[in-house]
Amino acid sequence: MSADVRWMTAMLDSPPESTDASEAFWLGVTGARLSPSRGRRHEFASLLPRDGDATLKVQRVVQSSPGAMHLDLHSDDVPGLAERVELLGGSTSYHVLGYVICGSPGGLSFCVVGHPGRRIPSPVAWPGGRSLVDQVCLDIPPHAYDDEVAFWRALTGWELVDCGARELGRLRRPGSAPFALLLQRLADEQSTTTVHLDLSCDDREAETSRHLALGAEVLDVRTGWTVLHDPAGRSYCITGRRPGDV
Repeated sequence: MSADVRWMTAMLDSPPESTDASEAFWLGVTGARLSPSRGRRHEFASLLPRDGDATLKVQRVVQSSPGAMHLDLHSDDVPGLAERVELLGGSTSYHVLGYVICGSPGGLSFCVVGHPGRRIPSPVAWPGGRSLVDQVCLDIPPHAYDDEVAFWRALTGWELVDCGARELGRLRRPGSAPFALLLQRLADEQSTTTVHLDLSCDDREAETSRHLALGAEVLDVRTGWTVLHDPAGRSYCITGRRPGDV
């Protein structure tokens, strides 16, 4: 068995009071349909794309903070990948049958799980052009940036691409993985590394208007991306990258 990162899933964690709104919003954003719920408390479901395997899942959690998210890294060898996490300076805190809860050097929680996907979803066509959730961005405090870049580069084995800005690096995904990893050095310190989703699209203005109609709120507009909140208070970005680029 291989302990490589074979697939990634983004888990959208929402408190009970905003779960329904969060699910409806992301179903509208992606054009997916919701799977039957599962788990002991029926707290999990997948967003099933029009083609390909799921890259987004939803989880109902008890928390007081606004909507959050975490990553699941999929591998054929869950214990082997968890061991690599520790060897590279990360941590593991909870081992159960089928998955391990881990932490990066900068304190980002993620899970190592089995059952990797195989088929990457295609960009979805809308009246204003295509769009696709195809990148996750790690928001890294300055004190942890070098360690986080080294950790994720070694854990994934992916190529580090120069983005032309000191505060940004990108791990180019292989053709078999659904998400690239953007590594962003924050201007200000925070206690831990956090993560948010990025979408690519053909027309950023049209895509932003579509999200606003679904219930999003614009927080900031930059040269290459627009920062928004979803109905659960979860930050994410619409970028000007071409859908489907690796």
